[in-house]
Amino acid sequence: MSQKQWIAGINAVSAALENDAEHVREVLIEAGAKNPRLTEIETAARRLDIDARRVTAQALSGIVGDLRHQGVVARYAAAKTWHEDDLEAMVAAAEGRALLLLLDGVQDPHNFGACLRSAAAAGATAVIIPKDKSVQVNATVRKTSAGAADSVPVVPVTNLARTMRDLQALGVWLYGLAGEADASLYSIDLRGNVALVLGGEADGLRRLTRENCDQLVKIPMPGGTGGAGVESLNVSVATGVTLFEAVRQRSVK
Repeated sequence: MSQKQWIAGINAVSAALENDAEHVREVLIEAGAKNPRLTEIETAARRLDIDARRVTAQALSGIVGDLRHQGVVARYAAAKTWHEDDLEAMVAAAEGRALLLLLDGVQDPHNFGACLRSAAAAGATAVIIPKDKSVQVNATVRKTSAGAADSVPVVPVTNLARTMRDLQALGVWLYGLAGEADASLYSIDLRGNVALVLGGEADGLRRLTRENCDQLVKIPMPGGTGGAGVESLNVSVATGVTLFEAVRQRSVK
């Protein structure tokens, strides 16, 4: 039996209908709400022959709890799941331009959702996360990602270090982000098969993850890390900066 879950919010439900309608089982919309986007969602669901009903705001809140629903939720059968065995085919299909994001232990679902948004916008091949000690794709991640959780493959792996070695055997270069690194992000070539490796909010890259990177690099911060006491960039901000440096390099003729 497919695992069922509820997703909430206008962008999350719209993206599910657009990208993965076969897994949407029903859509519940707040009765009396005037937002035209809710009407568009209702129309789209019915066009796809998905049950769409109007219910009270209290009923929606009872389903999703503290999660802000914006007047719409959908019952969702978990979408296609990706496995580490799929990575070889993904890299091959990218024809020498695979762009992978490895997140080593991101715990905050809002950070993870924001990372997925950047990955989708950058056209990333896949996002790889460990199955343990990392947030997985849940309702909060789906809502924060604004649909990206349905458009970019998220691959949970049992052993991140082993997966990194397997990627290297496929010709993927692994660059880990670390504030103490000597090399600048902007000095390396990100145009080929590349995996960008970022650590979690608290501890950054774990020791074994660091050791399995081909090179550690840093994002130069001319403003320093003093003053406000900021130790480093938020992982979702660093993800965006790093991915779009790769996008910039790949767009240069």
